[in-house]
Amino acid sequence: MIYLDNAASTRVHPDVAESMVPYMAEQYGNPSSIHRHGRLARKAVERARRQVALLIGADPSEILLTSGGTESNNTALLGAASGGRVITTSIEHDAVLEPCRRLARDGLDVVYLVPDRLGMIHPKDLEKSITDETRLVSVMFGNNEVGTIQPIADLARICRSHGVLFHTDAVQVAGKVPINVGDLKVDMLSLSSHKLYGPKGAGALYVRGGVKLNPVILGGGQESGMRSGTENVAGIVGFGRACEIAQENLNENALHMKNLRDELVRQVLEIPESALNGHPEFRLPNSAHFTFLGVNGEDLIIKLDEHGIAASTGSACSVHTQKASHVLQAMGFSLEQITGSLRMTVGIFNTREEISQAAVVLGRVVTELRAVSPFREKYSF
Repeated sequence: MIYLDNAASTRVHPDVAESMVPYMAEQYGNPSSIHRHGRLARKAVERARRQVALLIGADPSEILLTSGGTESNNTALLGAASGGRVITTSIEHDAVLEPCRRLARDGLDVVYLVPDRLGMIHPKDLEKSITDETRLVSVMFGNNEVGTIQPIADLARICRSHGVLFHTDAVQVAGKVPINVGDLKVDMLSLSSHKLYGPKGAGALYVRGGVKLNPVILGGGQESGMRSGTENVAGIVGFGRACEIAQENLNENALHMKNLRDELVRQVLEIPESALNGHPEFRLPNSAHFTFLGVNGEDLIIKLDEHGIAASTGSACSVHTQKASHVLQAMGFSLEQITGSLRMTVGIFNTREEISQAAVVLGRVVTELRAVSPFREKYSF
């Protein structure tokens, strides 16, 4: 199997898996317990918190451990917004869009910024949308479908100048692009373990010191009262180790993925009537999103899977809804272009040989599907 769906989830790094084992066997205590087993679990949780903080240049006290990116985004949106206006974008992950819809139902004014054709949000558009009633802005760092990276520092700077809180969903960026929350001037930032070779079910929300949030999950008061529930110690340990590995190998891994991604793009664009979507320069180093006119993307995925290649049309979290990509719609793509889209995302374990093999198979599959396409005469396939 050639796995090219790393934006959906990554393979757990062997060192990460190894680090988790003791906390599912010998050291299984509850971190809230005061006996030795509990103290060992607490020590492991706090070590992981420091590892997460180091990856993004934060203080450990600013790291709120969660179950993943969705909970982090919900906590940021629902915990910070209290009346007034909220600004986000029309290309966010559903983990941001759905909380925003709830806020709108609760009577808040929610404004959606629209990207350009390359998926970019322009700072001037944010500047024009901020009013005296604006309380929070949320713009994703790197888009999970087309891979476009936003000018987060510029957007955050505008918000700070207006006294507005700024949150960014950095789930797809962490471990691939250097992040320093102090330099970026963001107030909140979401992370997810399973996007950077850690286990599923763990994540974090960076909350700048001094920012006050209302807790979304209530109960026993864990995580300084901000996130109740017994901690997923093994998952948190794995998440921390994954962040440590990502920090230690950031430049090397980013270059490896970029080289594979560029080679994939080069070979795939040799297929007639194909196009690369998203920004050609400001994009995630592992992400390539294509359109093949006259082909159904879901048919492409099925055929590629039959040949042992895993890819996707977009967000794995919204596949079950069978709806057209809201990201591509917002970017102004036609229904035909959206239908023929394919996302291929490389990872640190992929090889150049796999990329070449995948590109060859993709070319054959596109040709096969176009042979029976109702659009074959329109495009002279």
